[in-house]
Amino acid sequence: MGKIYVLDTNVLIQAPYAPCCFEENEVVIPLVVVEELDGLKKADGERGANARSAIRLLESLRGRGDLLNGVRLSTGGRLRIEKNFVNVTLPADLPEEKSDNRILKVCKGLSESAGGNDPVILVTKDLVLRLKASILGIPAEDFTTEQIGPDDASYSGRAEVYLPEELVKDFKKSGVPLSCVYQTDADGGHIIPELVENEFLILTPDCSGKKTLLGRVERERIVPLSFKKSKPYGITPRNVGQYFMQEALMQSAEKAPLVIIKGMAGTAKTFYALAVGLEKVYNCASGEYRRIIISRPNAQFDDDIGFLPGDEQEKIAPLMRPVIDNLEQLLDSDEENRYENEMLLTDRINEVFERGIIQTEALNFIRGRSIVKTYLIIDEAQNMTPNQIKGIITRAGKGTKIILLGDPRQIDRPFLDERTNGLSYAAKHMKGSPLCWQITLSAEECERSALAMDAVKRL
Repeated sequence: MGKIYVLDTNVLIQAPYAPCCFEENEVVIPLVVVEELDGLKKADGERGANARSAIRLLESLRGRGDLLNGVRLSTGGRLRIEKNFVNVTLPADLPEEKSDNRILKVCKGLSESAGGNDPVILVTKDLVLRLKASILGIPAEDFTTEQIGPDDASYSGRAEVYLPEELVKDFKKSGVPLSCVYQTDADGGHIIPELVENEFLILTPDCSGKKTLLGRVERERIVPLSFKKSKPYGITPRNVGQYFMQEALMQSAEKAPLVIIKGMAGTAKTFYALAVGLEKVYNCASGEYRRIIISRPNAQFDDDIGFLPGDEQEKIAPLMRPVIDNLEQLLDSDEENRYENEMLLTDRINEVFERGIIQTEALNFIRGRSIVKTYLIIDEAQNMTPNQIKGIITRAGKGTKIILLGDPRQIDRPFLDERTNGLSYAAKHMKGSPLCWQITLSAEECERSALAMDAVKRL
């Protein structure tokens, strides 16, 4: 017995390829969804682009037959557009002219006509619509193809292991085989840990309990950190997480072209990414990067940027204020007297932008470009969709390093959550890649202020 999946518009807007993700089952697109796609096809930004992609997919399928009767998909399933069931009755509290309720009528009509033989399931990213569907007895679920599992969400990019005492010197010199380290169970027995490429490690000598060592998995070996003693732009790591973050950021674009850093506010993600970027552009004589580009996605801003006054930089200036806050601290290291001369500090920041060392761009303007020899920071990446993340990573040209920063628990965009946002999606699918380095900073590594740290523990 096959299943019938009814797709909501928001699923196609986030994942235009969604109709091809339901294996050998039947996919139904209500006519009202097609109408909504038509209304969105001229929209700016990601919504318009994805609406057009979904329409093109339907047009390509139209060449295979009548969409009202259904056409075969490459997955073995079947897709059709449903225009019937306009006379299906809903409770009086659900007005028929509302698009969501028209979708519910299709679901209810299909279920009644199937007589329970083929389960009808509504697929939507709208929590309210799923709630209304459950009230009517209609099974409803999220689009889970892009959703990561609980185990993937818990991956932090680092682990703690024990190292035999006699191998400490070997580790410091050139590293040790991966098979040499171990963890312990509740009874004190040895466990061989499951470690992945580029995973960071805290190694404890197993006999003396001496000071812990820091390393990283690389091609079946555990190697010491290469940049532990570095001070990018005068900044020194204050905790283990920052040592790992520094290692990933300081590596060349050839060795570590993608870095994913997750952590709550105050763990210095943006601050450290900027510090390394300035070190590489300002102080690197080899000219490793031409510039730093910074972008911060914002749900409403990305869609409405064309209606804001001013040029591109003036439009995105409010969004980049957190970046300016970090630059103020980096460009004037004198904490005691930093804000005594506000005009001088502003001039220093303006110089960085005027010389093109740092450029700020809206996420939509990066779309379609091939970015070469650039240190590209995407801040608040948890507010990106998986499709946007894929678009950004595939834009990386030769010599470009992409840094994705964010906190998956702080989502500001509708229809995204901790397990469906682009940052979590990238972290899952790039896990174990030799070209991706990732680290999650813990709450205890918050360095913003004593108040911020206290709030983490209490609130």
